[in-house]
Order: sequence, then C-alpha cells, then structure tokens
Amino acid sequence: MNKIPYLILIAVSIVLDQLSKWAVTQHMIKPALRSGYGEPLEFWPWLTTVTAHLPFTSIEILPFINIVMVWNKGVSFGMFNDGGEMGALILIALSLVIVFVFLIWLFTADHYMQRLSIALVIGGAIGNVIDRARLGAVVDFIDVHAFGYHWPAFNIADSCIVIGVFLLIIYSFFFETQTKDVK
Repeated sequence: MNKIPYLILIAVSIVLDQLSKWAVTQHMIKPALRSGYGEPLEFWPWLTTVTAHLPFTSIEILPFINIVMVWNKGVSFGMFNDGGEMGALILIALSLVIVFVFLIWLFTADHYMQRLSIALVIGGAIGNVIDRARLGAVVDFIDVHAFGYHWPAFNIADSCIVIGVFLLIIYSFFFETQTKDVK
C-alpha cells in the first residue's frame, strides 16, 4: 500500500499548524499589543528564531470564538504546566517516542481510515514538539466559549490529534471488524 499520501498529510498538518501559529502571533497578537514587541516577523525568521513569549491577549473573532495568546508548558488542557525545563525535555522525549511508535503503526496499518487517523496524530504531535523545542511551550490560540464556559485554548496541532484519535475510535467500532472479517 502506498504510504506517500499519509506522509504528505503529516507534512501538511505540521505546515498548517506552524503557519497558523506564525500568523496569529505575528499578525494578530503583536499588532493588538500596540508597542514594545517589535515588528511582525516573516515566516522563516519566526520559525528559525527563539522569540520572546508574548503576554496573554484576547481578540474577539465571533461571539463564541476568541484568538488568545496562551503558552502551554504542559500537555492537554494545561496539565503538568509547572514542569520547568526538565518537564519540557521529558514531554519532548515522550512525544518523540509516541511519534516513532505511531510511525511504525502507520507503516503496518492495513486500512486507509487507520492510516489517515495515525497520520493526523503524528502531524499534530510533531507540530507541538516543534513549539516545545523552540519556545519551551506550545502556542495555543483558539478559545471557544459559550454560556460562560471556556474550552481550554488549543491550536491546529491539537485539533489534528483530537480528530485523529476520534477517527481511530470510529475505525475501531465500524471498520476494524470488517477488516478482521476479510482476513
């Protein structure tokens, strides 16, 4: 089975994640702060430079969606946020081990739905590892809220991971039995 489309999906997930973080930090958050944080950087200098952490900022996009500036030093929903530099290194190492295991799984998976799901999880994980390695924290910027409740801020990489896991669950309920029956 041709795995190239899934490797392309991984690359596209990473690029979209990094481009979205660049666009938000450099062209929405920085201008909203008005001064003291320099001019917005172009994409490549931003990606290859360790930039200062911008302060929390919130910009309303729709009545239920804000663009915010959140530095997540932990994992999902801010868990383990106080791990310091050693915590960041542990999370990077753990993420890379998971990516490696998922890559092996990708190359042995039989079903397209499984490969699609795994590729999304890998792309999202690598997108967040890039942030953690460059900046010591993951850039989260999407704030969804309704009726006084705010979902924890997230990013495109987080979305890829969640969608990938959701599709794996769908696969396990609806497709895995079909795959086993065929064998």
